[in-house]
Amino acid sequence: MTHYDARLHVQGLSTYVDDVAAPHGMLHAAVFSSPKAHGKLLGVNDSAAKELPGVKAILYAADIPGENQIGAIIPDEVLLATDEVHFIGHPIALVIADSPELARHACTLMKAEIEELPAVVCPREAYKKGNFIAPPRTFAMGDVDQAFAECDVVVEGECDIAGQEHLYLETQRTRAVWGEGGRIEVYSSTQSPYAVQKAIAKILGLPNHMVEVDVRRLGGGFGGKEDQATAWACLAALGAQILRRPVELVLNRVDDLKMTGKRHPYKADFKLGLKADGTFMAYEARLYQNSGAAADLSTAVLERSLFHATNSYFFPNTRVEAACCRTNIQPHTAFRGFGGPQGMFVVEAAIAKAADVMGLAREVLQYKNLLKEGESLPYGQKTEGCRTHTSWNRAVEKFNWSGMRRAADTFNSEHKTKKKGLAIMPICFGIAFTKTFFNQASALVHVYGDGSVSVSTGGVEMGQGVNSKMIDIAAKEFGISTSRVRLESTNTTRIANMSPSAASATADLNGNATILATQAILKRLKRLVAQELSVSDEELEFKDGKVWHREEPTEWTWEKVVGHAYFNRVGLSEHAFYATPNIWFDAEKEKGRPFAYHVYGTAIVESEIDVLRGTYDFTSVKIVHDLGRTVNELVDLGQIEGGFAQGIGWMTLEELAYHEDGRLLSHALSTYKAPDVYFMPDDMEIEWLTEPGPTGPYGSKAVGEPPLMYGIGAYFSLRDAMRAFREDDYEFRAPMTPERVLLGLQGHHSEEPAEAKSA
Repeated sequence: MTHYDARLHVQGLSTYVDDVAAPHGMLHAAVFSSPKAHGKLLGVNDSAAKELPGVKAILYAADIPGENQIGAIIPDEVLLATDEVHFIGHPIALVIADSPELARHACTLMKAEIEELPAVVCPREAYKKGNFIAPPRTFAMGDVDQAFAECDVVVEGECDIAGQEHLYLETQRTRAVWGEGGRIEVYSSTQSPYAVQKAIAKILGLPNHMVEVDVRRLGGGFGGKEDQATAWACLAALGAQILRRPVELVLNRVDDLKMTGKRHPYKADFKLGLKADGTFMAYEARLYQNSGAAADLSTAVLERSLFHATNSYFFPNTRVEAACCRTNIQPHTAFRGFGGPQGMFVVEAAIAKAADVMGLAREVLQYKNLLKEGESLPYGQKTEGCRTHTSWNRAVEKFNWSGMRRAADTFNSEHKTKKKGLAIMPICFGIAFTKTFFNQASALVHVYGDGSVSVSTGGVEMGQGVNSKMIDIAAKEFGISTSRVRLESTNTTRIANMSPSAASATADLNGNATILATQAILKRLKRLVAQELSVSDEELEFKDGKVWHREEPTEWTWEKVVGHAYFNRVGLSEHAFYATPNIWFDAEKEKGRPFAYHVYGTAIVESEIDVLRGTYDFTSVKIVHDLGRTVNELVDLGQIEGGFAQGIGWMTLEELAYHEDGRLLSHALSTYKAPDVYFMPDDMEIEWLTEPGPTGPYGSKAVGEPPLMYGIGAYFSLRDAMRAFREDDYEFRAPMTPERVLLGLQGHHSEEPAEAKSA
């Protein structure tokens, strides 16, 4: 099992947007943006910038030949500001110069005249003011009010869930080249080449076929380049069309942090009702999503929060309302998990609160109410192939949960200044784009005369190993060595109308399309050989570089078959299309079957805190993950480990803080902390369930996003350790930084300083 980009990475030979030699005459761009979070834009003084030698142009909204609009779902986001600015970092002008340093320097000489207006950074405040991106939505099932009236125990509470910076290694960047006949060629660090193509065409007033977008690979994405790469590509393309020269735009880290959206912060209210024996009867929640200044993908992210608001549990009566609240910070966007983690955290907090009140261990309530086969989720879909109990039981048995619990209790009784905590975190995560039309993919496969193979799909490689899986699939289908297969860049001229590489669906969609394309070619080759051997083509198999008949190798090698096919004018290329079957959702009724399947799993997270300092370590994590029949074991293992790492970072260290005037205070890597390799548990064991999935290639299951949710267990593990020191009704506020741990242990709420507000 090989990750095929690994050799290029360690040799420094992997190429990204700005690694390719610059075309002749290439110019560089920088963005002049708003210094205020909200205000009327009265004008810009750019005279000093224009006088700098080497500054070629300063472009404004008035210079856009097409439509000044890049909103993907709701058309509420202009490329360049016109009458108003809505967040600090809102692009106002594009400066184009001979070098990136000169373009950035010119930006510092420009002054925007802004009549400041009140700024809102808190989603609860925006909710009260009625500042919505779109109307609130509600998922409901059963009679919630009646159920609460019949409950023996009812608990209520609040949550405050921080956002998260994507922190991809490769910042946002793009290169646009003006070509023959006004055609624009764009090299973009995007997860959505088709979205970039459409947006550029709209901005420039061109048909889609006049814009070509090419993506070799990304230096990380995590959702941050699903929609937010679009603006920078549009700006570079605008400059290339107007100046008729290549233009490159690269954001430095500080500008990237300032101008781009993050994981959506949420605030929430919850109410949970139970019987005396711990059976869940009713669950109610309201989610306040901090969407930022424009829609971006917020409505879709909110929808997935609703889909995953009950996580792995069955609630016969449920009502969850959620609202996209418009504020004056960067438009927030997709992030690994896409709203699911925020919804899951709230229900886990409600369960923890109920366990505290009832004097029970949290895991008792969790296990008692795990989903069973055939039970309905609030949006109408019933569980199929439900593995909540399977993964939970496997985890507690294999990793000796009872022994871990006894050992932690013993440790806690013997140590005054250090305490251990444990938490079990089950997950249930739906796989598919929740907008049904996105669940489609194409693949183009060429077999060349020498037997080598070229594969093009709409999947974008961003470190998650999708290229490795596509190579493995093509090689397996043709029965040849992976060394014969090349995965091409993702390009809108080879694959049209592609869906984003997101929703954990990239390998499923593009892998199935690749299988269809290779099988179509293989069917023609088998028919050809069968005629030569006077046998049935159903009796033939391609493996180990040869054609086999009834499990015996023939004299027909792969090279011989391909050469024979070429000389006999048999087609050696195929374009195939795949659409996920049997999925649908009625947004008016808020019911349907939106997911192809669910991924399940269970993690056990152990932590140890120093009660005098508030510092902590995660000493072990044990995971049983519902993986199905893996296509590439090494890639999937990396995804599980990496997803968990990103999850514990979100839950513990990574804190987004905003000033009340809309300024991002955690604006650099000196003030925004992310976990490093030493933060990860030394003891990490992962086992997977191998029962085949229903629609993934060869019975595989998606693995990109689900493991991130195991990180929520880190939060509740720390809370368990804190309660071992002092039982208290600790607030449900993430991230659980060392400062918050220390304040909580001393009985203080972690109030924010007056000048800062959680977003």
